[in-house]
Amino acid sequence: MQIFTTTQDLRTFICQFKSQNPQKTIGLVPTMGALHKGHLSLIEASLTVCDCTIVSIFVNPTQFGENEDFNQYPRKKEADLHICAKAGVEIVFMPEVSQMYPLDSTLQTTFNAPAAMANVLEGKTRQGHFNGVLQVVLKLFNLVRPDKAFFGRKDAQQLLIIQKMVQDLFLPLEIVPCPIVRNEEGLALSSRNAYLSPSGITQALRISASLNAVTKAIMRGIKDSYELKRIALEVLEGLEVEYLVIVNHELQNIEQIQKNSTLILVVVRIEGVRLLDNLWF
Repeated sequence: MQIFTTTQDLRTFICQFKSQNPQKTIGLVPTMGALHKGHLSLIEASLTVCDCTIVSIFVNPTQFGENEDFNQYPRKKEADLHICAKAGVEIVFMPEVSQMYPLDSTLQTTFNAPAAMANVLEGKTRQGHFNGVLQVVLKLFNLVRPDKAFFGRKDAQQLLIIQKMVQDLFLPLEIVPCPIVRNEEGLALSSRNAYLSPSGITQALRISASLNAVTKAIMRGIKDSYELKRIALEVLEGLEVEYLVIVNHELQNIEQIQKNSTLILVVVRIEGVRLLDNLWF
């Protein structure tokens, strides 16, 4: 496994790889590190279908708001490298901030996410967050020039906005959505789960249970969004539900679900920990 810390070394490798292996494919797995089984599933998906897998590990400052502590975000360099090496990753790109943002902030080119998709739900209280996400993702796409890039469905809003950017800018790559990874009891994996007590974990299981209840209702033929939300909220009764919405892939509220274009998003706070989950239908 090779580790690159500068954009120049990465670009040199990419140029050589593409000139020497014109038929081989590159898969990119963008991460902010602190890797867990969810990230590993993205890496394994890339290793399965691509000839060369590149994992980026970069805590991106431009997606952090004023009240979000960029410096406190967990950084586990040695553990992350061990996971990548054990999985069989060919390249890890681990740059410093100065490599990704070499100019003063007032001289940098910025990028705006589509407002209708970026200023709702997660973006409602994190103004500018998705602008920063797209800025760094586009930089990575331009540096790596991947054939495929792998993102988890758990961060549904992020995934949809990145897909929209690729479509709008005619970027020559495929975004590969990967399933949510859960533990044996159904809880969606997240680094935030570590902050929960055993009692909190038990409560958190009601989140996936609410989505399972919705799935069963849909299988019974229920398509009304109001009724499906009522069913989910009944399971979540007593918990602090920040939002539970049923939307299309443009993140617009819908009254009736439609197959292959519906997303049910839920955010619940348990013991002060903000937990996300969703159901793609």
